[in-house]
Amino acid sequence: MAVPARTCGASRPGPALPRPRRGPRPAVRSAASGPPRPRWPLWAPLLLPPLLAAAGASAYSFPQQQTVQHWARRLEQEIDGVMRIFGGVQQLQEIYKDNRNLFEVQENEPQKLVEKVAGDIESLLDRKVQALKRLADAAENFQKAHRWQDNIKEEDIVYYDAKADAELDDPESEDVERASKASTLRLDFIEDSSFKNKVNYSYTAVQIPTDIYKGSTIILNELNWTEALENVFTENRRQDPTLLWQVFGSATGVTRYYPATPWRAPKKIDLYDVRRRPWYIQGASSPKDMVIIVDVSGSVSGLTLKLMKTSVCEMLDTLSDDDYVNVASFNEKAQPVSCFTHLVQANVRNKKVFKEAVQGMVAKGTTGYKAGFEYAFDQLQNSNITRANCNKMIMMFTDGGEDRVQDVFEKYNWPNRTVRVFTFSVGQHNYDVTPLQWMACANKGYYFEIPSIGAIRINTQEYLDVLGRPMVLAGKEAKQVQWTNVYEDALGLGLVVTGTLPVFNLTQDGPGAKKNQLILGVMGIDVALNDIKRLTPNYTLGANGYVFAIDLNGYVLLHPNLKPQVSQVGGLEGGKPYEMGTPDFLRCLLQTTNFREPVTLDFLDAELEDENKEEIRRSMIDGNKGHKQIRTLLKSLDERYIDEVKRNYTWVPIRSTNYSLGLVLPPYSTFYLQANLSDQILQVKLPISKLKDFEFLLPSSFESEGHVFIAPREYCKDLNASDNNTEFLKNFIELMEKVTPDSKQCNNFLLHNLILDTGITQQLVERVWRDQDLNTYSLLAVFAATDGGITRVFPNKAAEDWTENPEPFNASFYRRSLDNRGYVFKPPTQEALLRPLELENDTVGILVSTAVELSLGGRTLRPAVVGVKLDLEAWAEKFKVLASNRTHQDQPQKQCGPNSHCEMDCEVNNEDLLCVLIDDGGFLVLSNQNHQWDQVGRFFSEVDANLMLALYNNSFYTRKESYDYQAACAPQPPGNLGAAPRGIFVPTIADFLNLAWWTSAAAWSLFQQLLYGLIYHSWFQADPAEAEGNPEARESSCVMKQTQYYFGSANASYNAIIDCGNCSRLFHAQRLTHTNLLFVVAEKPLCSQCEAGRLLQKETRSDGPEQCELVQRPRYRRGPHICFDYNATEDTSDCGRGASFPPSLGVLVSLQLLLLLGLPPRPQPQVHAHASHRP
Repeated sequence: MAVPARTCGASRPGPALPRPRRGPRPAVRSAASGPPRPRWPLWAPLLLPPLLAAAGASAYSFPQQQTVQHWARRLEQEIDGVMRIFGGVQQLQEIYKDNRNLFEVQENEPQKLVEKVAGDIESLLDRKVQALKRLADAAENFQKAHRWQDNIKEEDIVYYDAKADAELDDPESEDVERASKASTLRLDFIEDSSFKNKVNYSYTAVQIPTDIYKGSTIILNELNWTEALENVFTENRRQDPTLLWQVFGSATGVTRYYPATPWRAPKKIDLYDVRRRPWYIQGASSPKDMVIIVDVSGSVSGLTLKLMKTSVCEMLDTLSDDDYVNVASFNEKAQPVSCFTHLVQANVRNKKVFKEAVQGMVAKGTTGYKAGFEYAFDQLQNSNITRANCNKMIMMFTDGGEDRVQDVFEKYNWPNRTVRVFTFSVGQHNYDVTPLQWMACANKGYYFEIPSIGAIRINTQEYLDVLGRPMVLAGKEAKQVQWTNVYEDALGLGLVVTGTLPVFNLTQDGPGAKKNQLILGVMGIDVALNDIKRLTPNYTLGANGYVFAIDLNGYVLLHPNLKPQVSQVGGLEGGKPYEMGTPDFLRCLLQTTNFREPVTLDFLDAELEDENKEEIRRSMIDGNKGHKQIRTLLKSLDERYIDEVKRNYTWVPIRSTNYSLGLVLPPYSTFYLQANLSDQILQVKLPISKLKDFEFLLPSSFESEGHVFIAPREYCKDLNASDNNTEFLKNFIELMEKVTPDSKQCNNFLLHNLILDTGITQQLVERVWRDQDLNTYSLLAVFAATDGGITRVFPNKAAEDWTENPEPFNASFYRRSLDNRGYVFKPPTQEALLRPLELENDTVGILVSTAVELSLGGRTLRPAVVGVKLDLEAWAEKFKVLASNRTHQDQPQKQCGPNSHCEMDCEVNNEDLLCVLIDDGGFLVLSNQNHQWDQVGRFFSEVDANLMLALYNNSFYTRKESYDYQAACAPQPPGNLGAAPRGIFVPTIADFLNLAWWTSAAAWSLFQQLLYGLIYHSWFQADPAEAEGNPEARESSCVMKQTQYYFGSANASYNAIIDCGNCSRLFHAQRLTHTNLLFVVAEKPLCSQCEAGRLLQKETRSDGPEQCELVQRPRYRRGPHICFDYNATEDTSDCGRGASFPPSLGVLVSLQLLLLLGLPPRPQPQVHAHASHRP
């Protein structure tokens, strides 16, 4: 077709072309892949050849399909030729064969490997279990032998207060706190790498929550008898020096841990309470099915409703992933506060939905307890959903009422009383609380009072004492160790799991007295994930093989993609920080401010989900063994690409635990090389530096042999690590001057393979690279990287611009090359918003790499990757020539006469014709447009949105969307952050002038809040300095949506038209064989009327998938195999009392003055020191 000179809006000669249809798209599309795309009629491409041949006024026409295919073949040949000459694949294969006597080929046997690792992990955890049992037994005996002291004084108890140093340094610390430090030890500490902390092995440390009075009789008695645990902790460590934190979390809130170390308190108030930690909750009770119902009748005042909202949020945070929950509000009718219509798993994302929904509750109507309880019982009786099927309970928050709804309990819960009822009287009021107490007592529950914000944290967690009764009464049957999800250790140990064991109160009031049913606390021992990882093979599995483990929820314990970024600061676990628009919403999230929540990354979120992986996950959760080879999608290490790969999955259960272990191996990693240094070398007891080939690791050899980067692996115990590879190499060489090849302090497998690959790659320099002129082919560098940890870059000066990871297993080009046959192009990474790439000194390069495949005795493996680094600017010029009518660069450009019909090419007609190479991720690699050279590495939609959308619509690319639940984001700025107290009811001027108001519920609650705010002002007061200076305040956990593109189902070559009326564009796309490149030739756009929607590839912040839809199809899981929710001997007579912080003398005096004025007094709330007396 002769194409006339175009102007925007001009008519295009020839018939209007309907959209051509490509081949059928895959039958199954990801839900995240967006709406169906337009399909092209099958007959449309048939019109293109005659259309292209139509006569016109111009001397140039759009290139024919065969012309573009010819250019593509020239590009393929040029790339292949350069790689054959400089890549040295064949030569390296010969080098390996020539050195066959220096290594052996070993086999990875998946079943044996995974069973061995599972056994090793079982043994590791079993040692911790034995230590736990010794501690729990000792604690029960110590407490049983302890004699309660009513008159115990603070000065009678000597202990190390872990927060004492921080409090002494705080000028705002209270005088009473200073006085209590008279009994506090001052210790010296030594740095211990195992704990990543300074510790003292001679003492334990004690942490007491800020809102608990250290001098109370209960706390002092607790400190007294738990002191004896110190000797047991010490003996445990003597028997197993690998033990990390040993902790006793008491039901009174006291934490005693060993070894002693100062507490990592935040800058402001320390909100840590061991009873709210997931490991404590898991050990203290069996799984729960909970329905929370909230009274939102008109009698609930604004302040009381705020307290209820905060209480619900706190209650939700006492639940773990083993629990199920729903929240409803009620007045005359009951309705769920969120989109959840049934019990849902209490995971972090579901709890986020609840917390946000609770803020929308509005008080109106009249109180209808019957509606609320009937709704709750119906929820608990629904057997058509997944749930915990253990403890069942209803938590009712109300300001009071007269109805006992006995008929509801008779209908749903009596006589078996399988559902416990807990009632919470919230706020200050005149209502008779007897009905609320009766409801709790008649249904094996407990009654609590929450008169002000200070009582919320205590009273929303003490229901766990009631749930612990059946466990205590079950005795030894309930003494079973449970292992937690992964979480961040509060003392800086990193990612850990904790083994937990409940500790029971074995005391009796006298002969024949009923058995005590109080839980004393939970014993815990931490195991660092790094210690478990050390038991797994890594380098023998190759770059793309790995071990993983999951629990009964499907959450990963081990996985290479388990990489949580930051702690939860001012936001929700696993979700973006809250939009903190309301003061009570801030308070709702107080407990998440300082301490990390469990890392609940599902196996199907750690990898790209598909049906095969769902089956594998289910089988592992069920505790089965299995093996399966699957084809699956894999996200690249740099998260820019998707590869379709083949993987072998093998899995077995880890006995005596709730974990299951899996092994993933690519077929090419079935075998691996193991260096076999000759006996003659080993018999020479000289340092390794004297070995053959070691000299090629020395910097003095780099000028002639190329620069060597060595992987920063743990070759020897005494090797000092460094992030700077030059420094690490220096440390390595210095150590090798002292170490013999068979040294026991070194990993001989790693060390010998490193030396072997040093010599192998040096021979590649000698045979191939040294005699070649890289400039002739416009190459900046050639390189080779190996499984043994060597990356050799030639020439030496090219190392200055080498930015790839020195650990080949962590280099994206290395891992992708192993998974893809042919040549893998990797343009320089460049985000759209960064400043343009500066082309200086010809240093900008494009990596081209390919795997070296060996076949030795019928065994195939890929031990290395080789490649070249193209000079971007020079290859862009070469690209123009190869996609033109010239046969070589020195040939003159062909001129087209006025009466001739010539085809456009990418060189002569670059003002009208766009020619690009795009890689399989949709990133620009090369262009014939000089102004686009600084856009190389960008997603092509940012360069030409119209053309990229056409390629996507024509199935050249497929889109995959997924979510990263481990990202770190800057917190969104909250509203209403000032120096004034947050979230406190502010009375109007009219209120102050009205004397009756001063005796109202609002006034009393306001006094308590203001008093508590003065004592613990950090809970209510913003601190701009803290927000600016604390890194944790600048970043928090969030969800990021990731989008990757990869080659779709389109044929290798295709003509099409971008139909846009008068602004339509012709284009031709052609896959280059043996590469990951797409060659595209298109008319340049001259009209702006045809602007297409831009495809997005950049990672974006997200709320994640819609939770309301996800709960309708929950992922398979299993709860713990033990449940203790009933015991016939349980004594339910202790079922309720009020609790609040004691009002201050000042407040009482103020009220007395009001009484003198003749005003009626307000009733005082009941005040008790603790939930139960612990003799």
